Amino acid sequence: MKFYYAPGTIAVATGLLLQESGLEHTPVAVDFANAVQTKPDYLAINPKGRVPALVTDQGILTETGAIAEYIASCAPEKNLVPTDPWQAAQMRSICYYLAATMHVNHAHGPRGIRWADSDAALADMKAKMPQTMTDSCTFIEENCTFAPFVMGEAMTVADPWLFAICCWLETDNVDVDHFPKIKAHRAMMAARPSAAAIRDYGLLTKDFA
Repeated sequence: MKFYYAPGTIAVATGLLLQESGLEHTPVAVDFANAVQTKPDYLAINPKGRVPALVTDQGILTETGAIAEYIASCAPEKNLVPTDPWQAAQMRSICYYLAATMHVNHAHGPRGIRWADSDAALADMKAKMPQTMTDSCTFIEENCTFAPFVMGEAMTVADPWLFAICCWLETDNVDVDHFPKIKAHRAMMAARPSAAAIRDYGLLTKDFA
């Protein structure tokens, strides 16, 4: 498999899951600084011009959720998705919140142009983003188990996903000290061998251990 990523993006979640799963793959950097994601060669891989993208023998997968579920299904012995249907649904509830709310809250800062054009609207979104990200952290802090993982004693696909988003908190002007569970979870994930592996090839650009 080939795994297309850009440093510091949500692709961190996929990179960690690939390492945790033990699946053989080749990481391929997409140079956002030179807008490689907008060029025909990469658009042929992911027409959305975003990362991550995972090229498999069966075809190309995009979107973190789809990729995460695929990785989990290819390494069932890792139990990255709970076998209990209720627990699996609870995990997906967290993941969908991360994708549809928390990640979008973040994007309103650096990616506001997706939703608005006027300088005033962009400024409003950017100004509001620290509060909405803080609200998301409050929800996660109060509603996830963290014992020590998001769902309890075992890692699931929710953990790398949450970690990837929480790597942005300082730049989003969120006071992480107000969220001790999230802060401890982030440090724990950053200290795992999987994090060291993706740090070595440049996907993870911060060290929270």
